[in-house]
Amino acid sequence: MTTLDAVAADELDSPDSFERSVQEALESLPPDLSTRLSNLALTVESEPPPGERLLGLYQGVPLTRRGASYGGVLPDKITIYRKPLERLYGRDPARLQAEIRRVVLHEIAHHFGISDERLVELDRY
Repeated sequence: MTTLDAVAADELDSPDSFERSVQEALESLPPDLSTRLSNLALTVESEPPPGERLLGLYQGVPLTRRGASYGGVLPDKITIYRKPLERLYGRDPARLQAEIRRVVLHEIAHHFGISDERLVELDRY
């Protein structure tokens, strides 16, 4: 894994670098969690839908709600929104990378069935 110190600040603004940071966040999951990800697509888009103030979004059926009849469905989708994160944290490359990781892990928590309320209780919101 590359450290942010080795990445030039202007390079972090590139979509490729942002997507690399998203991938690194995903790869940072411990194996006992990463092997449990199921039927999940992770994407990066520039902006959230108009009128939405989002950094990331999970859409799908959490693992805790999948039953015996679950099957033949499109993958769950996690979308990370690049421009809002860059606007908020882009002046500090280390902070941007940390926030990308936080948002990715937050949305993965929803895939595992953990609600926003529970994330607040765990001090992980």
